[in-house]
Amino acid sequence: QVQLVESGGGLVQPGASRRLSCVVSGRTSTIYRIAWFRQAPGKEREFVAGINWTGGTTYYTDSVKGRFTISRDNAESTVYLQMSSLKLEDTAIYCCAADQPPLTPNYDYWGHGTQVTVSS
Repeated sequence: QVQLVESGGGLVQPGASRRLSCVVSGRTSTIYRIAWFRQAPGKEREFVAGINWTGGTTYYTDSVKGRFTISRDNAESTVYLQMSSLKLEDTAIYCCAADQPPLTPNYDYWGHGTQVTVSS
């Protein structure tokens, strides 16, 4: 089993920055990749950014490229999502998820999420 706990959400102004954290515990040796997803009110969940747990390869959805950075600290078993130049449309519940082989689009373990609200 793998557990994920997100933190760092809150109310931020447009153009501001915010860093989200995802603490990973349990059988972390079985993890291949970690990703951040988000779900805005009335919309489907969407992939935001992902990182390979060991190699560190990162990938992003187009709407956040150049604004968001995903990183990991394996010693702390934490994955971060640094968000900059936040826009109103970034408002959503952000969840982190872990995937083990065999990899699927649905990921195997999910956190409960943290709310990010971008508003002036």
